[in-house]
Amino acid sequence: MILRIFGHDFHYECESLCRVYFPNEKINIVYGDDGEDEKTVATHCIEQGSGRLIRVEADISGEKRTLEAAVTASDEEMRDKCELKTAQLIFEALSDITGYTPPWGVQTGVRPSKLVLRLLEEMSREEAWEYFTKELLVSEEKAQLAFTVAEAEQKIIDLSQDKSFSLYVSIPFCPSRCSYCSFVSHSIGNANAKRILPEYLDKLAEELEITGEIASELGLRLESVYFGGGTPGVLEAPQMDRLLGTIEKSFDLSTVREYTVEVGRPDTVTPEKLRILRLHNVGRISINPQTFNQNTLELIGRNHSVEQSVKAYQLAKAYGFDSINMDLIAGLPDESFEDFRSSLDTAISLAPENITVHTLALKRSSNLNAAGTEVHGGNTAKKMLEYASSRLSSSGYAPYYMYRQSKCVGNLENVGWCKEGHECLYNVFMMEECHTVLAVGAGAVIKLCEPGTHNVERIFNYKYPYEYISGFDKISERKNGIKSFYLS
Repeated sequence: MILRIFGHDFHYECESLCRVYFPNEKINIVYGDDGEDEKTVATHCIEQGSGRLIRVEADISGEKRTLEAAVTASDEEMRDKCELKTAQLIFEALSDITGYTPPWGVQTGVRPSKLVLRLLEEMSREEAWEYFTKELLVSEEKAQLAFTVAEAEQKIIDLSQDKSFSLYVSIPFCPSRCSYCSFVSHSIGNANAKRILPEYLDKLAEELEITGEIASELGLRLESVYFGGGTPGVLEAPQMDRLLGTIEKSFDLSTVREYTVEVGRPDTVTPEKLRILRLHNVGRISINPQTFNQNTLELIGRNHSVEQSVKAYQLAKAYGFDSINMDLIAGLPDESFEDFRSSLDTAISLAPENITVHTLALKRSSNLNAAGTEVHGGNTAKKMLEYASSRLSSSGYAPYYMYRQSKCVGNLENVGWCKEGHECLYNVFMMEECHTVLAVGAGAVIKLCEPGTHNVERIFNYKYPYEYISGFDKISERKNGIKSFYLS
């Protein structure tokens, strides 16, 4: 489809909103009248006296809508007001034409609950609710979800202190690459990836030691540890043992509230790995089936069976972890509502402490997107999430954490659900940026959070393992930015 832009520079918001309605379309942004397509949305911002006239013209396969609205505001507020009004008119026109009304309205940000917390700092709950539902056009159901999650997150945020930090360890390797994945991860089946893994782990251990020295020197307080990826479960038991031991030697773990390893693929779970994790006091793990439909597993490139998912969970349960999380994805290709319902019902029957329900995101660098695979529209994914909300709520789970990704089907959300007292603290600490995250490994991003403000500084590691290894001296040098941040 073509998105035409006249007289403004807020094309990103317009494009994001159009993609909600047309997830399988390539959206071409054109400044002017060039190009023809059976699907076209033209957006105009026209000077009109001291204000602006916003016009949206939608022509979707012959279905046409033209909407206009005048905007008056101060010079400081004019751009934001025009952007919001343009989004509102696109929403109205495309919802009418397509028959799909996105429940998040024109709110396309990745952290709706963070926005709620910001609004509550500035206004009453009633005013914040009014802004969400009347200006951003968020449905009452999603507004309630955002406010509920924000309240749950606030309790976790309040645990954080000025010198608090979390540690993130990146393991960017997987057994194979899922079709929907856009992360920088290497298939361990690849000979080159297998060759560089030992050297990568050597450098990772060295970076952990350097980071631990800095944290100690600055008197920082470690609240949570999180191993993510990729799939940390690809590590062999001795490799896990070494890394976990390095953390114990390099950091003061006496203040740690939560220790998580996202094991990931069920086919990487072994008794020896679980024994090592428990030996090092890891209390929380994730085993992520994504679906309990065998046909879908094969379609998306996951080399494990439904039976392996169940057995991996049962094995982990026998080792006595405090919390086990299972991930599911709504909107996977070729999955019907009934398929998703069956997967969720299976997960609930296993009774893990956490169930995270993601919505499929159509990332540009994923194999799924490159192949042009057709995916469900927003209505199907919306129905799946509505069922998840109802079923999980009635089964003793509550939403405590939420975020969204760009290009999520239907502009929908990812929600962490848990039984009482089993919230993943790291997820909230990281997503709400309430304290520093010291991240190590390829693709890791250090987030330095200034206490009492919303100021965040970032220090980036190289993305790819081979860059991380070859550029390690530069990474070590960048660590000085942590000291500069705190000492200033």
